[in-house]
Amino acid sequence: MRAAVIGLGVEGKKALQSFIDHDWEVYATDSSTNIDFSDIGLPILDLNLISDEDQIGFAIDDIIIDLGYSNDKEIESCDAIALSPSIFNTPAGEKYKGKLLSDVVNKHKDILTIAITGTNGKTTTVTMLKEILVNAGLNVLTGGNAGGGFQGYYDLILEAEQDDFDVILVEACDMTLDFVNYCFDIDMVGLTNIGNDHMNVHKTIENYKDTVRRFFTDINEVFVRNEDYDDFKEVIDNLNIFDKYTGELNLFGEFNKLNAGLAKSIALKLDIDEGIINNTLKDFKPVDGRLKVIRLNECDIYIGKTDNSSAVKSLLEEKQFYAAFIGTPRNNEESRLDILNEVAATYPEVIVLFPGLENTLDQAKYRLHDIKYGGRVEIAFTLDDIIGFVAEYSFEDAIFIGGNGQEMILAVQERLEEISKSLSEK
Repeated sequence: MRAAVIGLGVEGKKALQSFIDHDWEVYATDSSTNIDFSDIGLPILDLNLISDEDQIGFAIDDIIIDLGYSNDKEIESCDAIALSPSIFNTPAGEKYKGKLLSDVVNKHKDILTIAITGTNGKTTTVTMLKEILVNAGLNVLTGGNAGGGFQGYYDLILEAEQDDFDVILVEACDMTLDFVNYCFDIDMVGLTNIGNDHMNVHKTIENYKDTVRRFFTDINEVFVRNEDYDDFKEVIDNLNIFDKYTGELNLFGEFNKLNAGLAKSIALKLDIDEGIINNTLKDFKPVDGRLKVIRLNECDIYIGKTDNSSAVKSLLEEKQFYAAFIGTPRNNEESRLDILNEVAATYPEVIVLFPGLENTLDQAKYRLHDIKYGGRVEIAFTLDDIIGFVAEYSFEDAIFIGGNGQEMILAVQERLEEISKSLSEK
């Protein structure tokens, strides 16, 4: 089989990797020539391909890649097409509907499919629910939103062909809901929350809610928080309300109790034994890269992906921090700088800025100046810089490390866990 991958952003590169892993021939194309291929498992692509050329084309084994242009004949010759979700609703995407991978390979559509969407808590909720269902004896396939750390939506479709799964759990980013609705036959949806994220696209919270309402259409069972009920009760007949989990849970935060509450509500709807649910949640460990607490010297370090102001606000409502380390967003995501507004409003002694998704440090410093933050501002350019500042503040009560830049945050988390373990063994 041969696939065309159109668009080599995060999802596109995940799709390319997945096709390679599943022994497909591939034609891949992107309008840009500035593509980082260092995370793709081919020797010739083990580099950061940055070029001033308008067009680049190269091939290795059964893979052809064109950058800066696309070859329509190559695309037409493919059995299936993988579109970047960002171009799904564009005129360029419309012409390929009917030949997308989900149209050609469709075993996944016969499997009970549950989607988890919302602003925050998707990955944690999906992972909780997976562990519950696995402990109940079900064969569960989990994946979805590549930005959440999974292998991407196309990998789910390809993996579903390889085994007999009882359930598919899809983490669905709010930016890709129309795409997900097209590619999967969703039976149940859980909405974690709706907050201030991707406002550069949604523009308003109401527009965001309209997108979610459209996604909920014709779903058999929908689960929302009590506070979101009024937003959807007029358009959704089969609306279930979930609340905070009240059992034993070794995770920080009221928001994680809500994640657990959603996972339990869906599991109960699937007739999973409540004892299995509660025992699973009691033993649940934080997902890598998501919020966890690390003890270092006399300090509790709260660290994890909190890449929008709603996520940060929910944490800051429960804990005061001496210092806050914040990763900066991409250049076109000014709304994510609202994280700094939430942090500054709690008056930490120090805010440490580090390049997260992009080096937008100047924008972040200007935002802090604009909102008249009166504390100290430090800059950490590297992992070692961050660790150095953490060591300096590790005799204070608590430090927060979050914001944007999941890779750096995960690297910091791993380093701090190594240091903490080393110190505890002495």
